[in-house]
Amino acid sequence: MRLYPWSIGLLLAVPLALAGCSGDAPDSAATAAPEQAAQARDDAMAPTPVMGPERRILAFGDSLFAGYGLDRTQSYPSRLEAALRARGVNAVIANAGVSGDTTAAGLQRLKFTLDAQEKPPELAILELGGNDLLRGLSPEQSKVNLAAMLDEFAARHIPVLLVGMRAPPNMGPEFQAQFDAIYPALAKQYRVPLVPFFLEPVYDKPALIQSDHIHPTAEGVEALVGATVDQIQQALPPAPKS
Repeated sequence: MRLYPWSIGLLLAVPLALAGCSGDAPDSAATAAPEQAAQARDDAMAPTPVMGPERRILAFGDSLFAGYGLDRTQSYPSRLEAALRARGVNAVIANAGVSGDTTAAGLQRLKFTLDAQEKPPELAILELGGNDLLRGLSPEQSKVNLAAMLDEFAARHIPVLLVGMRAPPNMGPEFQAQFDAIYPALAKQYRVPLVPFFLEPVYDKPALIQSDHIHPTAEGVEALVGATVDQIQQALPPAPKS
C-alpha cells in the first residue's frame, strides 16, 4: 500500500482485544525426560517430503503480498509457499502483489495477469481493499470491483480464497459498517472461503509492524502465514490424479 500523510497508523487504530488466561494442561513433551522432549521437538520441525504434482497458486493483491519494505523472499506468498512445501504440498505460488493497488487497479490488471500465467492456477488468493480504505474510497465501489474479480475467477473456473480487511473506528460508524460487511457478504454470495481480517495476528503487536505502522515485518509475515496456512491448504482442490 502506498502511504499517505493522513493514513499513518490508520489500520492499527482498531481497539486491542483482551487476552484471556489459559487453563490448559501442560504439554506432555514438557514433562517428559529432556531427551524425549528434544526428540519430540525435532520430529515436529522435520519437514514432510514434498510429493505429488505442482499445486499452482496465484497470490493477487497489494503491498501486503508484494512484500513492501522486505526482500522478495520474505513476502507473504514466498513464505506461504515454503510453509506449504514443509507440509509436503508441492506448492508453487505466483506473487501478483502490486504496491498501491486499489480494487479498481486490481480489476484492471486481473485478466492480463491470468492470461500471463503459464498454467491456470488451481487456487487464487484475492487480497485487495486496504488501499481503498486508506484513501476513503466508497465501500460500495470496492465491493463492485471485488465482485467483478470474483466473477472473472468464476468464469475461468478458478477457486478463490478471499482475504478481508477491516475499517478502524475513526472512519466513522457508517463507513466502518459498510466496509466491514463487504467481505463476508461476497464470501457468502460466491461461496468462497474467507480470511475475515488478514492483519488480525499483527495489527496490535508493534514489534511485528514496520515503522510505517502499516506493513508487517519479516516476523510479522511469518505470523500471518502461521495464521492462514491451514485454511489455504484446505482451500486447495484435491490434487489431480496422475
